[in-house]
Amino acid sequence: MKKYNVAVVGANGAVGEEILTILQEIDFPLNKLVPLASARSIGKSVSFNGKDIAIKELTNDIFKEEEIEIALFSAGGSVSAEFAPDAVKAGAVVIDNTSHFRMHDDVPLVVPEVNPEDIAKWKKTGVIANPNCSTIQMVQALKPLDDAYGLTRVDVSTYQATSGAGKTAMEELVTQMQDFFAFKLSDSEHKAFNQQIALNVIPQIDVFMENGYTKEEMKMVNETTKIMHKEIPLSATCVRVPTLRGHAEALTLTFDSEIQADEAREVLAKAPNLVIVDNPDEAIYPMPATCVDMNETFVGRIRNDNFSKNMLHLFVVADNLRVGAATNAVRIAQKWVEMEGENQC
Repeated sequence: MKKYNVAVVGANGAVGEEILTILQEIDFPLNKLVPLASARSIGKSVSFNGKDIAIKELTNDIFKEEEIEIALFSAGGSVSAEFAPDAVKAGAVVIDNTSHFRMHDDVPLVVPEVNPEDIAKWKKTGVIANPNCSTIQMVQALKPLDDAYGLTRVDVSTYQATSGAGKTAMEELVTQMQDFFAFKLSDSEHKAFNQQIALNVIPQIDVFMENGYTKEEMKMVNETTKIMHKEIPLSATCVRVPTLRGHAEALTLTFDSEIQADEAREVLAKAPNLVIVDNPDEAIYPMPATCVDMNETFVGRIRNDNFSKNMLHLFVVADNLRVGAATNAVRIAQKWVEMEGENQC
């Protein structure tokens, strides 16, 4: 198998670190790894396969100089906007984990378990976009059920961990909890969020739009349509909760036809990278605390609606830094490598 020169942009960020870990876990066909970050990170290094690799400065010429073939971006939308074109110009495929390219008409937005065929469209721009974390785990569950029963509507409420807002947001939660136990929570600052996050839930992620929904909620609506190639009526309420890692979602699904929970459970159990965790009698169900560092999406609380035979309710949980970001990006890279190998045969 051919081996590739791979750059990880934002290598020392929360998602970048996960990408490096996953590349090691799956033994990705690497010829050379090039960790990239801003000038502030020069002098630092990342650990990879037992070795320390120096972080290099992200510049407009680095992709050409290092002969990069796959560039995994996870350093913010403005960074991707500035440097992704340089990576493409140097001959690399860019797999971008920010929101910058997601809704560009000519850029494929991919969840490999749902629409792997869209990866083939990468040549038009050289970029493949990674969806929003909350969208990824949701569509993984939606796809097999839609294929089997025909979705007509989705209602979702999310419970999103602080890591979705970055390292500083996680640190803010920890600091506020420390202040709580020191009896000085009222004096604790909040900068990552516009409200106290410790011992609280915030029904706002990102800014509000004119329609009363937040930008995060509309991402779920628009991205789901693009990924599934089907305009499914979808309403989302996105909530930030005081956990460090792992997003949870309560889904109410409406279908064309009648649906039985037991049958739906069997359909979901056969879907790639979904794990059924559903034994309420023994208090077994998906939870953020049990999904950390896992590459699967967990589904439970699968039950029929009390009033409609066409409705199903379920609870979906995944590690947002992995499934919702790094794992999906690496899986895209794996599929891209497979397709390139087939094209060369």
